[in-house]
Amino acid sequence: MTEFPPTPGVLLAGGLARRMGGGDKPMRQIGGRTILDRVIARLQPQCDGLILNANGDPSRFAAFGLPVIADTVEDFPGPLAGILAALDWTAAHRPDVTWILSAAGDCPFLPRDLVERLHRARAEQDAQLAVASSGGQTHPVIGLWHVGLREELRHALVGEDMRKIDRWTARYRLATVDWPTEPLDPFFNANTVEDIADAERIAALDGG
Repeated sequence: MTEFPPTPGVLLAGGLARRMGGGDKPMRQIGGRTILDRVIARLQPQCDGLILNANGDPSRFAAFGLPVIADTVEDFPGPLAGILAALDWTAAHRPDVTWILSAAGDCPFLPRDLVERLHRARAEQDAQLAVASSGGQTHPVIGLWHVGLREELRHALVGEDMRKIDRWTARYRLATVDWPTEPLDPFFNANTVEDIADAERIAALDGG
């Protein structure tokens, strides 16, 4: 499978970075570039447009030139709310689109074949959703989501108070795609100040 459907990407940037002292994690710098800039550079060639999910004042992300969308479910912190917001935005603005990709806004080394491999596995396994994994760990925030499931997701969030992604994905045929962790884990995410130091070293391995 070399062709796949047009797939916009949503970058989930709603975390409060409490372990870094607060603020927006994706705005921290690695090797002189923000984490978010690195995420965009990885995904832009793979996606049919990018949007950013973040709450609060959207102007803080103005320099990136992306649409910024807030959660559509109030008082529901967490990535499922961001995914639902992206599905709602896509249904309203891109009615031609069936699938979206979600990715964490604090993963600066995402695979360059992420969208292609997820779509290939989804098609081969006749799956309804697809997520990434590495090193024996699933990364449910990084995956493909069918726009047609958005009302079911809304019910899970609002009616069932569901917050864990893997509880929701367990209801569907799920394809899991594994990536190697050598020479680096492509799903490394920067949660702490120490992680930023590790990311500097990984960036050097990855060519900056």
